[in-house]
Amino acid sequence: MEIAVLGTGGGARAHIARLAGLGHDVHVGTRDPEATLARTEPDMMGNPPFGTWLADHPGVELHTFAEAAARAPDLVVNGIDGRNAVAALSAAEKQLAGKTLADYAVPYLYNPDVEHPWPTPWGTMPRLDPCDTDSLAERIQRALPRTKVVKAFVTQEQDTVVDPRAVNGGDHTMFVAGDHADAKAAVIDLLRAYGWTDILDLGPLVSARGMEMYAHMHSAIGFALGFGAPFGIKVVR
Repeated sequence: MEIAVLGTGGGARAHIARLAGLGHDVHVGTRDPEATLARTEPDMMGNPPFGTWLADHPGVELHTFAEAAARAPDLVVNGIDGRNAVAALSAAEKQLAGKTLADYAVPYLYNPDVEHPWPTPWGTMPRLDPCDTDSLAERIQRALPRTKVVKAFVTQEQDTVVDPRAVNGGDHTMFVAGDHADAKAAVIDLLRAYGWTDILDLGPLVSARGMEMYAHMHSAIGFALGFGAPFGIKVVR
């Protein structure tokens, strides 16, 4: 199956490598492929330059966002940073029409000027925008009415999303939300291929508001356990 992954950060790399390992043809999208490959410095999270990483993953192809989306007939994974996601995806509206878009972006605004900052290892905790009365996933859906947006993956580090058995033998919960049953089924199939067995459908895409707002709680747990420690959450019925 040909699948597009939009973004080149650490989360996107986890999906790219796992999808390729499952035998899929992976098309990676970035704003400017030449500029991406020309970078020689680590990104803001300390990941090595994408060109260096890509050299160790033969067969993975790098394109613009629109070109990558065009090459995937059914499924696209969105890992574009939240601040730029709507604009970048809107520019590929034609190429994304009729397809399932699995979105895990968080609507972070980095280095916010806030009265009571929350210190983190990378500076002040980003601010969520939108929050409470809207979500990034809903904004993407409104911008792309012909695309089927499913919020997923967002309540975990992406390394754990693609390898759930790394935590508690895989016995923890993954959430999905969306307005299109067939698109949610496609994303759930992908999650099962990754190894997930406990997948909770939260219903319509409006539930993405809670999923995105959980990002701060996820960070707080991560800081308590030690930054970088893998963990999951379990909904006990």
